[in-house]
Amino acid sequence: MPDTRPRRTFAVISHPDAGKSTLTEALALHARVITEAGAVHGKGDRRATVSDWMAMEKARGISITSAALQFVYRDHVINLVDTPGHSDFSEDTYRVLSAVDSAVMLVDAGKGLEPQTLKLFKVCALRGIPVMTVINKWDRPGLSALELMDLIQEKIKLRPTPLTWPVGEAGDFRGVIDRRTGEFVKYTRTAGGATRAPERRMAAEEVEEADALPWATAVEEHELLELDEADHDQARFLAGETTPVMFASALQNFGVAQLLDLLLDIAPDPSPTEGVDGSVRKVGDEFSAFVFKVQSGMNNAHRDRLAYARVVSGTFERGMVVTHAGSGRPFATKFAQSVFGRDTAAVESAEPGDIIGFVNAQSLRVGDTVYVGDPIEYPPVPSFAPEHFVTASAGDIGRYKQFRRGIEQLDQEGVVQVLRSDLRGDQNPVLAAVGPMQFEVVEDRMTNEFNSPIRFSRLDYQVARRTDAAGAAALAGKRGVEVLERSDGTRLALFVDQWRAQVTARDNPDIMLEALPAGGS
Repeated sequence: MPDTRPRRTFAVISHPDAGKSTLTEALALHARVITEAGAVHGKGDRRATVSDWMAMEKARGISITSAALQFVYRDHVINLVDTPGHSDFSEDTYRVLSAVDSAVMLVDAGKGLEPQTLKLFKVCALRGIPVMTVINKWDRPGLSALELMDLIQEKIKLRPTPLTWPVGEAGDFRGVIDRRTGEFVKYTRTAGGATRAPERRMAAEEVEEADALPWATAVEEHELLELDEADHDQARFLAGETTPVMFASALQNFGVAQLLDLLLDIAPDPSPTEGVDGSVRKVGDEFSAFVFKVQSGMNNAHRDRLAYARVVSGTFERGMVVTHAGSGRPFATKFAQSVFGRDTAAVESAEPGDIIGFVNAQSLRVGDTVYVGDPIEYPPVPSFAPEHFVTASAGDIGRYKQFRRGIEQLDQEGVVQVLRSDLRGDQNPVLAAVGPMQFEVVEDRMTNEFNSPIRFSRLDYQVARRTDAAGAAALAGKRGVEVLERSDGTRLALFVDQWRAQVTARDNPDIMLEALPAGGS
């Protein structure tokens, strides 16, 4: 039987350290799928968040790989995808944003709109993804609420339409006005913010003397917003003209319940997706899905490989035979899984908007489409322009087989781009990355997951341009440029700097030299 419950599939985006993984954990806590939240920044023996499961994530307190969490709240199925915040992992974030219907933009109340937040918002705007804004860390000193509204309007050109408004300035968080009802939602702290924060709704006349002054200030600012017509309009939100705003403290679990309710009330349902040839699969048509992420090493007990796929149309049923659009070959799906962080469980069925994992489906790559019935292929996920390059070699020549297998796996996952040429041979592939921290992930995983220590040797290239076979032949032997081939067949011309790339393009107008999407600095 198809599961007819409504779906909400969204990502949380932010600058590093804005509280994204903490919010992810708090949402799961409020949906009662976990009993206690463990902040990334916890001390002592306090556990790490369920979405940050890699050893490097726990050690550094940052999200390195995206994680999917699925749970039920108010008879809705929530598919929440936590994304890496650091700009070095922006390719992984971009892949995630190809699989969601909306995004929650998390803003640090003390720092405002930071560079990575702005970059990720631009990706959402390009993909037409509606964005809800959460002003986080209101329990700490920060900017004024009105100042933050001005920053949003000025920097991302969206009209902020607050749905809640803080009672108490940043650092003195008493609660919020629910602007839809006019009620005061008063919060009570819990020990370390590890459990659901109690909240009490009350009418204006019930506000206690201790909260009277901050309440009066909040009401005055709320009335200014009404005069400015800064009220939620669903059509304008879905059109990408406005962003609903809420105030919260993810660490204290303040405002999290309202965010969950907001997602159910205004976030869009899954919608039809257009294929590369212009054909469209409606959500009620036969099953189709596309792979937006491949991940291994989630289970230390055995070698696993999970291909994350977003269901685009139809009902998925475990064991059904689907067609791989790239090869036209069929394969059975009896090992499909539902995902909650690093934990998986067999899934019997899934609906549009759901994230499912295909276990050990070796033929699946990022961007692949699978379907039943009439052929459909969804647009591939573009790779970003790498800006950092190293050659890689096995630290222990006796473990070359493990080295080769590890490099192949990390290439399939998109941890780095792997480039090769006949001249360099297969023993010393070139690894290309958007940011240098990607190489640290490669080193850590090669050593600990594939038991093959790795050595890097830095290359001086800084710029990559897409070229073709004719361009590769014409550039052979030219100073300051080398052409290598990516595993997907794309040829990249690497230059030592922008000047060399520009001069080469100017002096050789017939050579194909195309810029790739930028995702780094």
